[in-house]
Amino acid sequence: MAEMSNAINMSFRVDKNLKKQADELFKKLGMNTSVALNMFLSQSVREQSIPFVSSMETPNARLINALKEAEAIETGKIKVKKYKNFEEALKDID
Repeated sequence: MAEMSNAINMSFRVDKNLKKQADELFKKLGMNTSVALNMFLSQSVREQSIPFVSSMETPNARLINALKEAEAIETGKIKVKKYKNFEEALKDID
């Protein structure tokens, strides 16, 4: 990233609601909007393209259910059969 002693102010127009949502997102990601925009510009110049790498993916219902089931198994709320090795599990499938 560029040395901050060389920093200049930029201004541009953005929808008020979009700005609020972006501020909230970047805060969750551990940064402010200024840092996020500097990252975007730096990566764009470095890659010579528009980068859209970071995201706050929301798991779908199937993944959420699987995570809940895994937690229930881990805490003993759901009892599962245990195997000593992979071959033993394969025999049980047949």
